[in-house]
Amino acid sequence: MTAVDATTPPSTAPTEASSAQAPVTGAGVTRKGTPREVAAGRHLWGHFTRQDAWDRGEVTTIVRAEGEYLWDQNGHRLFDGLSGLFVVQVGHGRHELAEAAAKQARDLAFFPVWGYAHTPGIDLAERLADYAPGDLNHVFYTTGGSEAVETAWKLAKQYWQLVGKPGKRKVLSRDGAYHGTTHGALSLTRIGGYQAPYTPLVEGASQVPNTNAYRSQPQFWDDQVAYGRWAADEVERQILAEGPDTVAALFVEPVQNSGGCFVPPPGYFARVREICDRYDVLLVSDEVICAYGRTGGIFASADLGYVPDIITSSKGLTSGYSPIGAVLVSDRVYEPYRRGEAVFTHGYTFGGHPVSSAVALANLDILEREGLVDRVRTLGPAFKATLERLYDIPIVGDVRGAGYFLGLELTRDPATRERFTEKESDRLRAFLNPALYEAGLYCRADDRGDVVIQLAPPLTSGQAEFDLIESILRDVLVRAASRL
Repeated sequence: MTAVDATTPPSTAPTEASSAQAPVTGAGVTRKGTPREVAAGRHLWGHFTRQDAWDRGEVTTIVRAEGEYLWDQNGHRLFDGLSGLFVVQVGHGRHELAEAAAKQARDLAFFPVWGYAHTPGIDLAERLADYAPGDLNHVFYTTGGSEAVETAWKLAKQYWQLVGKPGKRKVLSRDGAYHGTTHGALSLTRIGGYQAPYTPLVEGASQVPNTNAYRSQPQFWDDQVAYGRWAADEVERQILAEGPDTVAALFVEPVQNSGGCFVPPPGYFARVREICDRYDVLLVSDEVICAYGRTGGIFASADLGYVPDIITSSKGLTSGYSPIGAVLVSDRVYEPYRRGEAVFTHGYTFGGHPVSSAVALANLDILEREGLVDRVRTLGPAFKATLERLYDIPIVGDVRGAGYFLGLELTRDPATRERFTEKESDRLRAFLNPALYEAGLYCRADDRGDVVIQLAPPLTSGQAEFDLIESILRDVLVRAASRL
């Protein structure tokens, strides 16, 4: 795993014409580039980004976006094949969302939901509860996904204390999963390279297998039902190993992001729900990526036919036009908090921000009015079928995912599913990221396991955009195969 996020554009991206200016030296670093690129190297700390490239002035800057497209500082146009970061459901440049933010800022720019309420926060909570499956009728706001996961863990631990089972403090998550970067959420994140610098982590987290069917045991390759049963039963085995009276919650994504879009096998979630009920373990559906239309439903759990106890969400709720997160909680989990003097002593200054709440409501209006969730249900199979044309390229091993959330796993030998060596994987990623960017496609060559290209275009995309993605990928992957 490299230290730079796989969405990072090439460090050799062309700079503005004025970048030939004399180098700027400071703090022991010689920087080249435009004044703004030099300023980025001096002052802006990129997330999941190697700063040495920025110190040299190699900073690609996105300056404009419209619809499904992005433009960098050189006027280079890119198709946004990742919706920013699984976020921009309704596309870029939606003036309606900017206007909703401006109107709310004029009426009430800020007030916290600490002992008080405000109109957009109430209206959004009611609307999310209406969308949610089962009895998830209560909404706790955060400002993002990591905070939503952190909130859910704390909520689960306190819930068990309130109902007289204080020993239930442990949590389970799946192998390779990413659940965020705050200290608790990072403890649920099962990516060793992300955790190592910050140990010791929050105690009590252990892992169960994910649902990577492509990398399952060969006996399951032609029997996905059996694989789903096995993967779910591993959850039961881990609960028993930990002790059912110590396990508070299981955190799972409907479609696991990290590692490359692992879909649930048939029967998996029905069995997981049954196991959680049997051992009194809360089921937390982490839908930070999968909610708000990405996989074909407002909430992916409802679309997949299971009812969790808690849902965490964020990203697509405002299509990125303003930050917000929302944790939805069932009547059962909420019940002890509404009795007596119990208080969830947890919160965020900007959680449920009135401007963000207003933008979320306007974003949901667009999803409904333009039928974008139904569009994903209808066109999702066509998107997958379009990418499956790439199977004729000798390094394309698997195309998987759901809705507008797909991954292509590259492999040394598709017939045997033989993996690339570590050296080959590094070479591939080093080629893919700049080549895809230069070819006009912003996406993700995931660096958290096998080589997987992830795609999550805006929900406004259709067959013309699918064909464009396939065409760019074909050119780049053919070249990649020839280099191996």
